[in-house]
Amino acid sequence: MKRLFRSFEYLSTYARALAGAFFRLISAGLALPALLLSFGAHAQTPDVYPSRGITIIVPFTAAGTTDILARLVGQKLGEKFDKSVVVENRPGAGGNIGTALVAKSAPDGYTLVMATIGTHAINSSLYKSMPYDAVRDFTPLTRVAMVPNVLVVNKDAPYNTVQELIAYGKTNPGKLTFGSSGNGTTLHLSGELFKLRTGVPITHIPYKGSTPAIADLLGGQISMVFDNMPSVIQHIKAGRLKALAVTSSTRNAQLPDVPTIEESGVPNYEVWSWFGLLAPAGTPAAVIDRLNREIVAIIRQPDVNTRILELGSVPKPETSAEFGAFIRAETDKWARVVKEAGVAID
Repeated sequence: MKRLFRSFEYLSTYARALAGAFFRLISAGLALPALLLSFGAHAQTPDVYPSRGITIIVPFTAAGTTDILARLVGQKLGEKFDKSVVVENRPGAGGNIGTALVAKSAPDGYTLVMATIGTHAINSSLYKSMPYDAVRDFTPLTRVAMVPNVLVVNKDAPYNTVQELIAYGKTNPGKLTFGSSGNGTTLHLSGELFKLRTGVPITHIPYKGSTPAIADLLGGQISMVFDNMPSVIQHIKAGRLKALAVTSSTRNAQLPDVPTIEESGVPNYEVWSWFGLLAPAGTPAAVIDRLNREIVAIIRQPDVNTRILELGSVPKPETSAEFGAFIRAETDKWARVVKEAGVAID
C-alpha cells in the first residue's frame, strides 16, 4: 500500500511538472508575437535613423564644386553614422535631372541632394517648364558654403586683365566664347551679366558640368569660364589657367592678388554661388532635425572648416528655416537678373 501511495504521489508531481512546463511554453508562444510587434514598432521610430546607407545626389559632373563639397560632407556623415554615404552624379539640364530625381524619392532621409543657386534659385525663372518645384518639393537641411566665381582664361590667352579682355572682344567681334556648367547655372549667368555690364558680345557654350568646360579651356577650345573657385583654384596656382578677376565684392584670401570684377572697371557686378543640402518634402521632422544637427556640426569641425576656406569658399552652416528663407530671397533676386538678361530656356 505504501509503495502504491508513493507511486501515485510521484505521478502527481510529474503531472504537475508537465502542466507547468506546458503553461510556460504556451505563455512564451503568446508573448512572442507581442515581442516581435514591439521590436518592429521600435525599428520604425526616427530614433534609430539611419538604419541603412544614404545617397547624396550631385546634379552635376564629378570634380566640380558641387561634387567636391558633397564628398567632403558625405565622408564625415558616413563616419558619424557608421553607415555608407554614397555620392552619385546625375548631371544634365542645368541640374534639373538629378534634382528632380530627389524630389520624387521617398521622403525618408535616405536620398538627399546637394543643391546649388542654379537648381534652387535660378532655374525656376529660367526654364519655361520645370520638373520640380524648388520650394514645395523639398525640405532644406542647411547651406554648406558660399562660393565666389572666378573669371579664368587659358594661360596663353592674349589678355591678362579684364580691361584687355574687353578691348579684345570689342576689336574682335564674334571671337570670344565662354563655357559654363550648363544653362541657368551661375557660371552661365555670370557670363550673361558680364555681357550686359560691358557690352561685349560673347557666345555661350553650355557643358554638362564645369569639368568638361575647364578641359576645353585648358585645351584652348573656348576663351573663358566663370567657374566656382574650388573647381579651378589648383589650376590657377599651378599656372595652367590665368585668373583675371573674382566675382565677389571683395578679394578672396586664397587669391589676394586677383582683383574683383568691379575693381577691374565693371560697375554693379557681384555674383556668389552657394551650395546646400536638402531632402524631399515630407521627410519626418525628427529626421530633418537629426540631419541638420549632424551636418552643421560637421561643417564646424576645424578640419572641414579649414578645407572649405582653402577652397576659396565661406562655410555657412544654419538652421533649416534659415536656409529656406535664404532660398526664397535668392529666387526673387535672380528672377530679376534673368529678366534683365533676357535669358530663357525651353
